[in-house]
Amino acid sequence: MSPSPRRAPARGAARTPAKSAIPQLSWRSPEPAPIVLVSGPEEVCAERATAGVRDYLKAEDPSLEVSDLRADDYASGSLLAMSSPSLFGEPRLIRVAGVEKCSDAFLTEALAYIENPQDGATVVLRHTGSSVRGKKLLDAIRAGTGGGVEVACPAVKRDSDRFDFAAGEFKTAGKRIAPSALRTLVSAFADDLTELAAACQQLIADVPGDIGDQVVERYYGGRVETTAFAVADTAIAGRYGEALLTLRHALASGADPVPLVAAIASKLRTMARVVGSREPSTALAARLGMKDWQVDRAKRDLVGWSESALATAIQATARADAEVKGASRDPVFAVERLVTVIATRAPYGA
Repeated sequence: MSPSPRRAPARGAARTPAKSAIPQLSWRSPEPAPIVLVSGPEEVCAERATAGVRDYLKAEDPSLEVSDLRADDYASGSLLAMSSPSLFGEPRLIRVAGVEKCSDAFLTEALAYIENPQDGATVVLRHTGSSVRGKKLLDAIRAGTGGGVEVACPAVKRDSDRFDFAAGEFKTAGKRIAPSALRTLVSAFADDLTELAAACQQLIADVPGDIGDQVVERYYGGRVETTAFAVADTAIAGRYGEALLTLRHALASGADPVPLVAAIASKLRTMARVVGSREPSTALAARLGMKDWQVDRAKRDLVGWSESALATAIQATARADAEVKGASRDPVFAVERLVTVIATRAPYGA
């Protein structure tokens, strides 16, 4: 079957931003088009999007020809040569990396190409957004020139975004994982989405049934013990001795005080937004723009906390945040003092 990349994909399409005239697709369900713009800094998602386009085309025609180009090390004429029909008319996929660093020669030829894309060719353009280089090309594609689509891969930074990412990995694979096990897994790889993705895929491949806490602990228990959120969880739960041991283990393993404080601050902010509310979790989550599980977790974290203790903890966190970012000569002491305040729920030295 011959591929039909010129059609505007319907499956997987998301709402198109006001500044873009082309369909916006999820990186989990990309489809081919004459031009596929894969934008944004998150490499894991970008790689999945590009692989998804390749798999889609390969399923339609196993004779697919795949070629790779670098826009920043570009030989004139390469794009047209690779996209032109071959003797037997096989479909072509041209993957172009480094568009955010593209040469003048590539930019000129790419702008000309999108005015008249080759039949049977799909060109995937990867732009990380790290520079404005190539903006003229991106603007032209987003204006609809070339009949393209865009797959946005924004940075995954927030804990809730990482949770959603990991949950999507298991959902896509048709695999069930307990919410508590999923959160433990996300906490274990809070600083590296690539490693989180690999961990999810390992569990999906290795574990035949449902995935629970014991499975995650068996695979990644050593990693979990040294994460920022493990420190935050034990301190907020009031387990002072365990919190200090976990903190020292984390620091001995190379953890930086800045993300340790950031993890505590993140959890305290969520607790502060939820404290005192009697609304059902679903309604409160909708009003605050949060996930239901975040509200439920914050309510559990608040057990045993008074509003004054929470205020003291937030003030201590603000102080520690400044100290670990340069206001103190001893950031390790700053984070240890913070853990003490959090775990004892009292001012330091009280």
